[in-house]
Amino acid sequence: MPQLLKLAVAQSRTLSTTTETLEALASTTKTAAQQGVHLLLFPEAYLGGYPRTCTFGAAVGARDPAGREQFLQYFHSAVDLGDTPVGAGDDWVERKLPVARDKEHRGDGAREELERIARDTGVFVVTGLVERAGGSLYCAVVYVCPKLGTIGKRRKVMPTGSERLIWAQGSPSTLKAVTTEIAGVRLTLAAAICWENYMPLLRYSLYSQNVNLYLAPTADARDTWLPLMRTIACEGRAVVLSANQCVRRKNLPKWIQGDQSKDKEDRNGTKPQRTNPARRRSSTITKTEDNHEINWPCAGIQSDGEKYANGSPTIEELEPESLPKPRRKSVITRTADDHEIVLPAASASTTENPASDEDDDDFVSQGGSCIIDPMGTVLAGPLWKVEDGGCLMVEVDFEDCERGRLDLDVAGSYSRNDAFRLEVTGLDINPPP
Repeated sequence: MPQLLKLAVAQSRTLSTTTETLEALASTTKTAAQQGVHLLLFPEAYLGGYPRTCTFGAAVGARDPAGREQFLQYFHSAVDLGDTPVGAGDDWVERKLPVARDKEHRGDGAREELERIARDTGVFVVTGLVERAGGSLYCAVVYVCPKLGTIGKRRKVMPTGSERLIWAQGSPSTLKAVTTEIAGVRLTLAAAICWENYMPLLRYSLYSQNVNLYLAPTADARDTWLPLMRTIACEGRAVVLSANQCVRRKNLPKWIQGDQSKDKEDRNGTKPQRTNPARRRSSTITKTEDNHEINWPCAGIQSDGEKYANGSPTIEELEPESLPKPRRKSVITRTADDHEIVLPAASASTTENPASDEDDDDFVSQGGSCIIDPMGTVLAGPLWKVEDGGCLMVEVDFEDCERGRLDLDVAGSYSRNDAFRLEVTGLDINPPP
């Protein structure tokens, strides 16, 4: 007898406040419930926000005050689920952690709101979020059952690139799969977040737990993402759901869009004093016989009109023909292969910052959400450039996972587990009971 469930991925974007985003999550889940959806996946960092384009004022060896202010706003947008920095595991899931005397629950109520949404709609909700615990942020995923409430949570074990500045590393023990039964169909589900899916051993830790529903919330909208999802589905003989945000630059959360370059008042209400940065020295350009250009410092000339101690003339005092040739301006062109080419500007009117109001309509993430069957076939998506209201829904027969095991079970008959063995610190990778 077919084991059918209707699954969905929501290509939803984070709004300017966590309250607004939670309301949008509730509305999307209600709409999905009306269309018979049993389980719904939201993107990575949907609650709290993925800080796309943010620098947080950081460079190697330096951080600036504006970046700290931006991080403060991001920290406040994260949700507090009442867990500990180390992660309390089952004690958190089962609400065994102590609660403050004047509080009904731990955290800021986000967990309770997600449980209410799942309960009221009858939809099993899985969402990515940014979790605040102690003084650190974690990229996480929660599994919320309409009957039992939150039955599991995991934290990203390997933040990617600049994410490592703002997100702490989660414990590998949170890679534990969870089991549930929906409409008579038994599911073993687990999530790998974004580029964790490029970690072969992490993937294998999920395959070993006999996962038949593999969840991949992401922030990756590259063309290489869909082939990866198809490989994982075929390799693990599991149904794969992947949800990503689609967002234009103008619709990034306000704490990202805010002008961080403006002076901000300190705690006493006064603006910080800043010293003027050193000006770039003037230079001249010499062409070689091979038509290459060499920039040389221009001796004795200052661009700010101040005289040197030895009395060298200022730019204002020089005759026009004796002025150094200005360094030409350039523009950056991006190719179809996403390479950058620096070209000379077409005219002297080109500005150093060619951004215009039209750039606000550019997609900073184009989406690409998708649903894949256990043989690697694309059932829905990828969904591109649908910013609001994007949702893919598909009915899936989970017996296809077992049909696929005829010739491939990478954690069983096709594993040679007598010769190859994986151990994960703090995690039992045997299939859950």
